[in-house]
Amino acid sequence: MQLTDAQRLDWLRLIRTEGVGPRTFRTLINRFGGAAGALEALPDLTRRQGRRIEPVTRAQAEDEVAALHRLGGRLIAAGETEYPRLLHQTEAAPPLLAVRGAAILNRPAVAVVGSRNASTAGLAFTERLSRGLGEAGLVVVSGLARGIDVQAHRASLPTGTVAVMAGGQDRIYPASHAALVETILGQGGAVLAEMPLGWEPRGRDFPRRNRIISGLSYGTVVVEAARRSGSLITARFALEQNREVFAVPGSPLDPRAEGTNDLIRQGATLVSDVTHVLDVVGAIIEGGADADAAPARPRPDLAEQPDFWDEIDLDALTREATGPPVVAEGPWPESSDDPDESPEPADDRARIVALLGPSPVGTDELARCAGVGARVVQTVLLELELDGRIERHGSGAVSLVSR
Repeated sequence: MQLTDAQRLDWLRLIRTEGVGPRTFRTLINRFGGAAGALEALPDLTRRQGRRIEPVTRAQAEDEVAALHRLGGRLIAAGETEYPRLLHQTEAAPPLLAVRGAAILNRPAVAVVGSRNASTAGLAFTERLSRGLGEAGLVVVSGLARGIDVQAHRASLPTGTVAVMAGGQDRIYPASHAALVETILGQGGAVLAEMPLGWEPRGRDFPRRNRIISGLSYGTVVVEAARRSGSLITARFALEQNREVFAVPGSPLDPRAEGTNDLIRQGATLVSDVTHVLDVVGAIIEGGADADAAPARPRPDLAEQPDFWDEIDLDALTREATGPPVVAEGPWPESSDDPDESPEPADDRARIVALLGPSPVGTDELARCAGVGARVVQTVLLELELDGRIERHGSGAVSLVSR
């Protein structure tokens, strides 16, 4: 399928209309034979609920397309050649994606996600894992967040990475990662967003983003995650989409490993080397190059959870409505911040402490991850040692004392 320019504008008008999410969009398209028919019928259809909803105007849609083009982006529709095939197989696939960058969305991909406040050990493993995945020919997908996500993107820049944004293409979150976005685009990667230009990400937008991250990928690797973590939401969606879930084990003394250790206990594939991912994903690709070739996984029960979007209740208007429900987990806060995002440590000492954990780490690696000089690290470590907060190991490695 390839939409004409007029059809693409109609699709954009429909998906940007109040009360229309992926489920309602699909139902309306099926019911009225296309977006044009749905746009014409929608005002009268919604008037039956007591509130007439007018679709986004053609001029508004044209303005968004023009603004996206000025950013170097384009809109691709579900079913078109460039639309990610694996994502299209999922129940809640976005009808339209705003994409900037290279056309790499149909290359085999693996998602790498994890804690924003990652440990030095977690960052080091993420770098090694993502580089290895890229060298094996896989695209690395992540969510542009601090910590594990950013490390995954940076390590896979030479081989291809996809960043999925929670807001619009012109609303990078966090804003400090704007330079990384330009680097991704400059080195052959891609950046995609579901939300319209100008959209500031809210709490519920991050889980929306997470279902796209897992949907683009044959499997999701969780490197570090606390028990209540956005990374576990991504893993949950991967299971719902019948994709592979991998988890990196960690110290039982480190809260950042509680979620990943639980995933392993529940049946996720343990990962301590890139080959553990490559063996599983490679077998799926060789078996049919289709995510559906993966063995069926236990599907979480999401039936009682609210939808991502406040969608028009078409079921109340017609018994002909079709289409599966949008998967979700919530409820989600309406704040402008990622619910999984904690403030970045403001000073060198706080940054270094945040990077430490029960696993020993070398001081050189600590300095590199903290972005400070070796002398600063040694000074902070001395203060921590006098406070009884760290333990020294052989070869100059240190670890945080569990309290």
